[in-house]
Amino acid sequence: MKQILLLHGPNLNLLGRRDTNHYGKLTIKIIEQLTDELARAYGIMLLSFQSNHEGVLIDKIQSESDHSVGIIINPGALTHYSYALHDALLDTKLPVVEVHLSDIHNREPWRQKSVIAPACISQISGKKEQGYLLAVSHLIDHLNSEEEQCK
Repeated sequence: MKQILLLHGPNLNLLGRRDTNHYGKLTIKIIEQLTDELARAYGIMLLSFQSNHEGVLIDKIQSESDHSVGIIINPGALTHYSYALHDALLDTKLPVVEVHLSDIHNREPWRQKSVIAPACISQISGKKEQGYLLAVSHLIDHLNSEEEQCK
């Protein structure tokens, strides 16, 4: 079965308790369940992982990219400064969708810049948990279009 790697960065383990106006009321486990259900409907397994540590996320990307067809990532605050995470995503040569629960483009100026975005096929921001579902659909559409082009 094909696998998509779903990564969550720092502080996302606190979803449901963080500022619900920005991040919604759902916990990370509920978001993962909803996302997994949609991926399975497409016949794809979702491998979810969260860490508060940049290097641990990079290690996970490196260890799982050979087994994955794509990556969905919410890098949290790493979005704004982690060139190492950017490079790790690029090195996979996999399609990556960046997701943010809050609308980073309408928040503090420092949150509006993503150094991760150039390594991604798209960015979804401000859709709360729906952003993850949109990311699955977008990634699968992208993978299907790549398969069509190879025929």
